[in-house]
Amino acid sequence: PNFIIANSTAVQQRIQEFYNRDSEVIHPPVDTKRFRPADFNSKRSGFVTAGRQTPYKKIDLAVQACTLAELPLKVIGDGPQHRKLKKMAGPTIEFLGFVPEEEIAKHFQQAEAFIMPNEDDFGITPVEAMSAGTPVIAYKAGGALDYMKPGVNGEFFSEQTPEALAKVLKNFNPEKYNHKKISEHAENFSIETFHKNIEHFIKKSMNEKAS
Repeated sequence: PNFIIANSTAVQQRIQEFYNRDSEVIHPPVDTKRFRPADFNSKRSGFVTAGRQTPYKKIDLAVQACTLAELPLKVIGDGPQHRKLKKMAGPTIEFLGFVPEEEIAKHFQQAEAFIMPNEDDFGITPVEAMSAGTPVIAYKAGGALDYMKPGVNGEFFSEQTPEALAKVLKNFNPEKYNHKKISEHAENFSIETFHKNIEHFIKKSMNEKAS
């Protein structure tokens, strides 16, 4: 290919390492408007996580950590690990299973924070949660490095262990976050922003090829 697009800085680094090629980062589009609440001051409680319940998503890490810390967690989604997750879960874990899209936004808007326990190339769901004004607690790797600002829109944990995540969850203070500012930051990854960036890239690439 003449030009390569990466969906995050982490992927850009892999392209350079394995292909020895330059690339440009253009983050994928997130439907931020669908998750933005009408009222940023509504009451919030507990944690939430969502995703396909497979080993890759590491939902088990969030379940174990919240069980260990005795903190409330709502788990949205289903998958091959569902039964295993329910067996390891303590009384503070609530499994919601499949949730219609229109209701997912509500759960994000009502949570103190969204837990992203896995490393992802980008990770659209955490940005959707931020669109709802919800801080994110994410594993410090992958695409999360591009949109996470500790102390502003969430916190990192550095080791993928229940103990490391539980420690961050116990020390988490939801009152220090400005939900409106979190939602505004998520607009950097909106559909409109993606269209603008991809159009600019195409025009620039065509000019470079022509010259």
